[in-house]
Amino acid sequence: VQLVESGGGLVQAGGSLRLSCAASGFTFSISVMRWYRQAPGKLRDMVAAITSNGATTTYADSVKGRFTISRDNSKNTIYLQMNSLKPEDTAVYYCNRPVGTINFWGQGTQVTVSS
Repeated sequence: VQLVESGGGLVQAGGSLRLSCAASGFTFSISVMRWYRQAPGKLRDMVAAITSNGATTTYADSVKGRFTISRDNSKNTIYLQMNSLKPEDTAVYYCNRPVGTINFWGQGTQVTVSS
C-alpha cells in the first residue's frame, strides 16, 4: 500500500488549497478513504471521509461547508478541496486507508494558513 499526498503549502486566511492523495498497491475502487490532520501538540483527527463509490461523504464539524472530499477511481486519487481557510486549519494533512483495525497512512503534507 502506498499513499502519496501533495498540494500543501502556505496560504493566507480566506484562501484555498487542493490536496491530492495518489494511491497504489491495493484495489482503490472498493476502499473507503479518509483525510486526517494533526496540528503541533495535538492528536490526529479525522477531517473527511468518502465511501468507495463517492456517494457518501462525512466531515468534521470544524470543516463542514468549507472542505470537500472527492475521488477519481480512474486515477486512484482522492482530493480535499479546502476553501475559506483559517489559521486553525494549519496542520499536517494525511491520507488514510482504513482496513478493519489497521490504518495505512501517507507521509503527510503541510498546510500553513497565515492570519
